[in-house]
Amino acid sequence: MYSTKENVNILTALLVKFGITKAVVCPGSRNSPIVHNLCACPDIECYPVTDERSAGFFALGMSLADNEPVAVCVTSGSALLNTAPAAAEAYYQNRPLIIISADRPVQWIGQQDGQTLHQHGALEPNVRKSVTLPEPHEDEERWFCNRLVNEALNAAVNCGGGPVHINVPISEPLFDYTAMQLPDERRITVHGAIADDAACYQLAENFFRGGKPMIVLGQMLPEVAGDALESILSLRRVAVVLQEKLADDDICPSQPIDEVLTLAEGNETYRPDRIIYIGGTLVSKRLKRFLRTCQDAVSVAVNERGECCDTFMNLTDVITGSASDVLSLLATEADEACDNSFVQLWDQALAKAAALRKQFQPRYSQMLAVKRFHEMMQEQEIDGELFYGNSSAVRLGNIFSNQYIYVNRGVNGIEGSLSTAVGYAVAHQDEEDVYCVIGDLSFFYDQNALWNQSLTPNLGILLLNNGGGGIFHQLPGLERSPYRDTAVAAGHATTAKGICEENDIVYLTAHNAQELEKGLDAFFNAEEGPVLLEVFTHADVDAQVMRDYYQSF
Repeated sequence: MYSTKENVNILTALLVKFGITKAVVCPGSRNSPIVHNLCACPDIECYPVTDERSAGFFALGMSLADNEPVAVCVTSGSALLNTAPAAAEAYYQNRPLIIISADRPVQWIGQQDGQTLHQHGALEPNVRKSVTLPEPHEDEERWFCNRLVNEALNAAVNCGGGPVHINVPISEPLFDYTAMQLPDERRITVHGAIADDAACYQLAENFFRGGKPMIVLGQMLPEVAGDALESILSLRRVAVVLQEKLADDDICPSQPIDEVLTLAEGNETYRPDRIIYIGGTLVSKRLKRFLRTCQDAVSVAVNERGECCDTFMNLTDVITGSASDVLSLLATEADEACDNSFVQLWDQALAKAAALRKQFQPRYSQMLAVKRFHEMMQEQEIDGELFYGNSSAVRLGNIFSNQYIYVNRGVNGIEGSLSTAVGYAVAHQDEEDVYCVIGDLSFFYDQNALWNQSLTPNLGILLLNNGGGGIFHQLPGLERSPYRDTAVAAGHATTAKGICEENDIVYLTAHNAQELEKGLDAFFNAEEGPVLLEVFTHADVDAQVMRDYYQSF
């Protein structure tokens, strides 16, 4: 049995026709007709999450796990606003997150009625489409409601994908569930246009005419990176290809890009005259600053929407297309090109930097913790997907990881990193382990990720706790502020022990190198899960170790 609300039934029926199989549902009365329908629908599996902010990122993690659209349903009022961080992250990662909000009837907005605010467009501009459904009373209104849902769901899944907001006003009574079945709704299918490759072939030909070609790969899904792997390997012969572990599905050490730029600072011979930028964001500030000095280069951005994303401040062309298609085309043209000295220059620098990286042995610090985490994974041949928090954590991951890293790099926020990992772990609970390496501020900000009845034992969390935002101890000049530690870096003395006890999570700690070794061994070989290893370090020591590392080049 389903709700008697027609707009809710139209929405539910079209979610099924678009193949939406997972929904994250949050508590509330106004959204109860939607939640009831989603739970009653045999084609949709529902995951209850109480905290709406966490729910949004939990749904994002599930979307990452299956590369499919996931819905998240919240009640009216400020509940919707709590999904804004996840919407923004999904927007810049091009993830198909379908945010469904219940709303009060329009006549009660602004009338001091409970849980009312202006919800239409509340998540713009960080969603691809916002629609507010009518409450149909006749056929033309039903047609309009159907069309709006079709428009929103097509916007979520086409042209690379992205988040959408579907706002659903619902009048009382709310709790009538006597509809026998869902309506047979019309689905509108949008077919992509056939691309004209002429411009791409011309681009590729011109690209290899340059003496110093460089391809920069930003964040992309591992399956996309995997599909493009053969092309990337072919292109490495004839162009410098730079990619972080956010865009590398090959099991190999990460490229020491920042380290090379430290060695080559001020050396003009390392600057490219042709740049192709494919994918999402980059972690490396050094690389972005370096490429922004290449003002005379022919600089091309590739994305599926044809957006003018001028990251390096020297954009000359935009190619509309997928990463794998354009890389394949470039690889085809590369067969006609020859090896060049620019590639050899970078290959030699990368090899030298990799050797220096291998020699560096950090003292006890967050750097040592992440280094030993990855080394022990390899030594014990442990398989699992990696999720990293932003800031210091992902930078350390880029140094030591030998596999792909998931990270909420769309807007680089600290919120939701743990919830995203939890959502992925739940979606893959019978398939693989998921490890989340995260800093203390990111963890405690998102601790409600663990207040979750769907929590699964395949989750391991390496918590790097140095008592505040350690990245702020690495910013030259900030130490002159007497408020750095307390206000800017949010210094604290919090631990995760109580959180773990409340949520039945195995809790381990490390305070020195010896405890770290024992803790990591217990972490990877725990018979029960989830498991969390909290590594306590000092922020000033962490910052100095990082400085020592780059000064070794």
